[in-house]
Amino acid sequence: MLSVETGSNPRPFPATRRAFRAVPTVPSLTVENYVKTIYQIAAAQSGAAATTGQIAAALNVAPGTVTSMLKTLDAARLAVHRPYEGVSLTPAGRVLALRVIRRHRLLELFLMRTLAMNWDEVHDEAEHMEHAVSDLLVDRIDEFLGHPDVDPHGDPIPRGDGKTLQPPLEPAARPLAECVAGASFRLARVVDQSAGFLRSLTDSGLTLGTVGQVERNPDGAGLMRIRVSRRPISLSLDTAGKLLVVDA
Repeated sequence: MLSVETGSNPRPFPATRRAFRAVPTVPSLTVENYVKTIYQIAAAQSGAAATTGQIAAALNVAPGTVTSMLKTLDAARLAVHRPYEGVSLTPAGRVLALRVIRRHRLLELFLMRTLAMNWDEVHDEAEHMEHAVSDLLVDRIDEFLGHPDVDPHGDPIPRGDGKTLQPPLEPAARPLAECVAGASFRLARVVDQSAGFLRSLTDSGLTLGTVGQVERNPDGAGLMRIRVSRRPISLSLDTAGKLLVVDA
């Protein structure tokens, strides 16, 4: 802490004292979860501010709990909360969010490649581990994996760049539900990463990188029909909307 000497009793600068009180030296698990969630909500809606309701739903907590935490993030200069407008991350908040996202996605890929875990298992494990590993270890994992671009679900991995982080490059993908009959596609990303949803995709023969063709959309029964490796598959439009594809 900076101080000025007045005899034998150092007196801290008031502004410096306030700053050290406001900004936690080591962000807590809760702080990291909130900034990560706010970042992901904003990224999914072209940078628009996240609302209290959206954050509460994503974290499965009461809106009042979110409001209290947003005051903490605002005081720590990690986010700016404007009533009735939503919350946006500050530059420091975005860097912290990207650090957590980078850890999470690299850990998922590390667990899948080294321990042969399934893509429906790694998300929850990475959620627990992402707050415990150091950035040094994450950088070593990144190097060990060959600096991958995406995680097991197709989510882009933020690049490390000294004290800052580069936002992940979002692939030019579109929902499978928007593809017309005759279109060939490759599965590039899965939006819903819940274990049950991923297991259902695996059972249907759909994994990251799967190539297929749309036969009918819709098929007259509120479903769309695709073909993968000569195997016909029917998907609900809701499910197809959670699968992002690129041209094959």
